[in-house]
Amino acid sequence: MEPTNDQAELPLTEPFLAAVAEAEKLIAAAEFIRDEHDLAEGYDYLQGSIAAVLQLSRAHGKSHPYFVTSTGPYTKMGLDNPDTLYYHATVESDGEYLLTGVRGNTADLSFQVLKGDYTATDVPNGDDAFDDRRLEIAEDGSYQLRFGPPKENPGPNYFVLGEGASMLAVREVYSDWANERKGSIRIERVDTIGTAPAEADVTALRKRYRAAGRMLLTRVNTWFNFPKWFYLNLPVNTLTEPRLTPGGLSTQYSSVGHYELEDDQALIITVPKSDAPYQGFQLGSRWYISLDYSNHQTSLNHAQAQVDPDGLIRMVVSARNPGVANWIETTGRRLGILQFRWQRVSGPITPEQGPTIELVPFDKVAEQLPHFAHNQIDEAGWRDRIATRQRAFAERMLG
Repeated sequence: MEPTNDQAELPLTEPFLAAVAEAEKLIAAAEFIRDEHDLAEGYDYLQGSIAAVLQLSRAHGKSHPYFVTSTGPYTKMGLDNPDTLYYHATVESDGEYLLTGVRGNTADLSFQVLKGDYTATDVPNGDDAFDDRRLEIAEDGSYQLRFGPPKENPGPNYFVLGEGASMLAVREVYSDWANERKGSIRIERVDTIGTAPAEADVTALRKRYRAAGRMLLTRVNTWFNFPKWFYLNLPVNTLTEPRLTPGGLSTQYSSVGHYELEDDQALIITVPKSDAPYQGFQLGSRWYISLDYSNHQTSLNHAQAQVDPDGLIRMVVSARNPGVANWIETTGRRLGILQFRWQRVSGPITPEQGPTIELVPFDKVAEQLPHFAHNQIDEAGWRDRIATRQRAFAERMLG
């Protein structure tokens, strides 16, 4: 029997393996790598990215969409927020989709329609980014919403898909990891529900591996450059005033910066506890991903942070433990990203509501904290804080 065209071509996985090899070279050549620790982190990031794109390429079919994890603790990208669950489904702008869900009790639930290049679709009426305050939700927390082309008299909870729409992203944001629970949600395409998708043949699988390779290189290149565009042109060890987050998140303000700290230095960051439903701070690596937030305190939101008697949250960013409850661990990374977020806001976050930052010698931290006696924590207390994070994280991942 003569070989088919598919059999005569290169091995099925070769384009993907070539992309992996190219991505590995990009990782190894990153200009911010200073030691084996940085390089190992890069290779770990690469492994997570490989796992992510292989999964996402399988879930990329457009006829029968379903929600998949966009980024998570083991497939990180895009400075993922430790307080957020991210998931998405593939859509087409000419399709109509029904979402059915039950609202949990998390701090925020938001929806965003994106193009394939991680940009908003720029729908004039704002249907490309909104939170659940725009939905009609029943007393039991249930809701339905539809996305689709423009139509006359669409009814409540109908949102227009903009030109080029390819992804519906959902974010569920926690403040209290231990006690808040996400809701449920499903998506169906109204003209295909009740039918089955076509099974993948060899040709389709070949395309899938090629797509995974392209996704991997796009992922690495995009997030390599993102800090250069939005962070690294800022003076080091500073934070911007609060501003609307680039990318169309209509209910989110952010304050950003990047740090470079020696072992004998610390940053003291002071911010008022906000009335916004969600306020969070985190560190990120130069790979533009979150640091280990389940086994280390590399992030704090307003429900987790200790608040001083004057209503201010004071955090200490350092490599060494300063003995305070609001220590933010750099986990050995001398270079990194600083990120504040305020979400579900009802008005602008003003400069007065934003953070201030001060670089100090590590041995001067105690005298720079006006409520140091209130802030102190011993080793047993610190282990309890980490244990609380670990347990809540484990329950949240299965919740």
